[in-house]
Amino acid sequence: MNDVSPPARTRRQDIAREWMRAVYPTAYVPMSPIEIELFLLDLVDVIADAVQAEPFAVDPVDVVGYRLVQAHFTGPDTLQRTVDVLGHALLFSPELRDVPRLAEKVVAILGSVSTGFATAMRRDAFDQQEEVKRALMAAKLRAERVLKVSEARFREVFDSSAFGIVITDLGGRCVEVNEALAEMIGRDRGELTGRRLVELFDPADADGLGTTYRAVGEGRVARVREQRRLLREDGEPVWVHLAVSLLRDADGEPAYHVTMVEDVSELHLLQKNLDFQLLHDSLTGLSNRQRFATRLEALHGTSRGGITLYHLGLDAFSLVNNGLGHAVGDRLLTEVGHRLEAVVADEIALVARMGGDEFAIVVDNAPTTPTVPVMVDRINEALQRPMDNGVAVSACIGVVDRPPAGWDVAEILRAGGATLRRAKAGGKRQWLTYDRHADQVLRERQARAARMPGALAERELEVEYQPVVGLVDGRVLGHVARLRWDDAGHDECVELAEETGLSLALGQWALREAAADANGPESFGTLFFELSPMQSRDEDLVRTVMGTLTETGLPASRLRIFLDTRSMLEGVGEDNAQVLRDNGIATGLTRFNGGQAELSLLDELPVDALVLDPSVVRRLAERPESFLHTAVERMVALLRSSGVTVLVPDLSTEDRTRWWTRVEADAAFGDHLAPAVPSYELAGS
Repeated sequence: MNDVSPPARTRRQDIAREWMRAVYPTAYVPMSPIEIELFLLDLVDVIADAVQAEPFAVDPVDVVGYRLVQAHFTGPDTLQRTVDVLGHALLFSPELRDVPRLAEKVVAILGSVSTGFATAMRRDAFDQQEEVKRALMAAKLRAERVLKVSEARFREVFDSSAFGIVITDLGGRCVEVNEALAEMIGRDRGELTGRRLVELFDPADADGLGTTYRAVGEGRVARVREQRRLLREDGEPVWVHLAVSLLRDADGEPAYHVTMVEDVSELHLLQKNLDFQLLHDSLTGLSNRQRFATRLEALHGTSRGGITLYHLGLDAFSLVNNGLGHAVGDRLLTEVGHRLEAVVADEIALVARMGGDEFAIVVDNAPTTPTVPVMVDRINEALQRPMDNGVAVSACIGVVDRPPAGWDVAEILRAGGATLRRAKAGGKRQWLTYDRHADQVLRERQARAARMPGALAERELEVEYQPVVGLVDGRVLGHVARLRWDDAGHDECVELAEETGLSLALGQWALREAAADANGPESFGTLFFELSPMQSRDEDLVRTVMGTLTETGLPASRLRIFLDTRSMLEGVGEDNAQVLRDNGIATGLTRFNGGQAELSLLDELPVDALVLDPSVVRRLAERPESFLHTAVERMVALLRSSGVTVLVPDLSTEDRTRWWTRVEADAAFGDHLAPAVPSYELAGS
C-alpha cells in the first residue's frame, strides 16, 4: 500500500492557523476551529496580496476588520491578538522578505484592519442604537403631547446608554446631555446644558465640526461619522468617533441634531504604540533597521549634496555585558544612542540601532556639514566620555560617503556593513571609507567561504602531497598534506575553514584521506600533517587521530602531527601533545615564529620538530642579509642543539634553499624542491 504524505502546508495556512489559535478563545463564534481557520485564510490571502501588490494600496484590506466583526469576532482581546499575530507574521514572512518598504506597508495594513474593526464595531453598535434614535424622536414629540410612557422609555434609554449622547439645537447649543458623555470628559452633566457643543472639542477641530453639522442640518447628508477629539476639563484629549444625524419635528422640519459619541482613546493609543514599536528599537527608542532603511532610501533619492552613512560597531561591548551585567550594558547602549543623536543634532540626519551593539547614522550633507574625518572625531569624542559608573566605549566605523545614485538602499547598507567589518579587522577605534576594490575582493572571498561546506560535501576539495626533503642529502623524508580547491591553495583553504567553522570537519576529512593515501606505497615515507588552530584546540583530537589510524591501518610511527603554535600559547588543547606522544605519535609545532613565548613552549610541551611560519621565510627572502638573518640563523642552531628538528616551508628559489642549507635547517618543502601532487601521481601508486 502506497504511503501518501499530506501536502505541505503553505506559509499563509500557518499564519491562518496561528491567527485562529490566538482569537478562538476571545469570543464565541458558531464555527468549528477548522471552519475558523478557513475563514481566516481568506483574510490572510487578502492581506498578503495587498502587501505584494504594486502600486501598493491599503483599500483592499479595509474589508478585513468588517468581516471579523460580521463573523462575531468581537471579544475584548480579539483586535489586540489579531494585530500581534499579523504584525509579526507579515514582517518576518519569507514570502514577503523582498517586498520594498515592507515596514511602512505593514503599519498601514494593521492600521486599516484596526480602523475597519473599530468602524464595524461602531456601526454594529450604531445600528442597535437606531432604535434608541427612534425612541428619542418619539420621546421628544410625545413630550410635547405629555405622553408620559414614551418619555419614560426615552429617559431610560438616554440615561443608561454606554455611548455619549447629546441633543443640540440648530444653533449648536446643548439641550440634553447624558451621563455617559459627561463622564467621558470629566464634567458635571448639569453645567453642559446650554453650552455650545463645539466648545467641548479641541479648537483645531472647530472648523471641521461646523462643516459637518451644517451638511447634516441642510440635508446634504443623512448621517456623518468621523473621528474627533473631545477635551476633558484638565485639557487632556479624548479621541472619539461621532455619529451625527438630524431630528425633525412633526411637520418634517429640522429641529435638533443628535450626536452619539464613542470613546476610542484606547484604540487610538494602541495604533500609535503599534506604529512606534514597529519602527523603533524597544531599548533605546532610536529608529530600528526598518525605519532607518526607509529614511535612508528617501534621503538618497532627494539629497542635493549627497548622503553619508556611518555604520558603527562598539568595541569590546561584551566586556561590559559579561563583566558588569546586561543592565549596565543596556544603559550604555541607551546612552550611546543619546550621544550619537547629540553629535548630529544640527544636521539633517537620523540615528538608528541596527541590532546588538551596532548603530548607524545617515546624514544629508549640506555646505555646513562637517567632513567625514571631523564627524568621526566628534563621534569618538562623544563616546569616550565615561558614564557615571566609569564605563566608556570606543567604536569602529565604516563610512559610505555619497554613494552612487544608482545604488539601492540594500546595497548602501551592505557596503556600510562590509566596510565596518574591514575596519574592525584593523583593531579597536578604527574607521575606513568604502573601497570598491577591497569590497570586491572581500565579497569574492566571502562567497567562496559560503560555498565551502557544499564543496566539501560534493568532494570538490582534494588533498595533495608535497615531498619533505632533507636539505643535507636531498633525501625525501615523507610528504606533507596540502589542501587544494580549484585555484585556492592550502593556506587559503585553512583560513576559509576557520572563518566558517568548517575547520574541524575539513581537518578530520583531510586527515582520513591523507592517512589512507600514506598507507599505500612505502616510498611515501612519513605523513606530515599540520593542524589548523581549531583542530589543535579540539578536545576530541586524540580520539579522532587514533580512530583514523585504526580505520586506515597507518602505523602511528609513520605519522607526525604539528599543532598550531598560537593555539598552544593560549593554553587551549595543550594536553593533546602529551597524549598523542603517549600513543606513539610524534608531535611538533607549526607556524613557529621564534618569539620568546613560543620558545618557552619547547620546555613545556613534548615536541621534537617544528615548521617555521611561512611569513618568516618570506621576510628573509625579501630582504638582503641583515640582523634578521643573523637572529634566525642563531635560533636554528639553538633549536637543533636542543634536539628539535627544524622544517622550512614554501621554499621558492635556489638561493633561498642554499641559505637554509647553510644555516643547517633539517628539511624543507616548497615548489622549488618539488610541487604538490595528487595521490594518484605519487611514486609507486
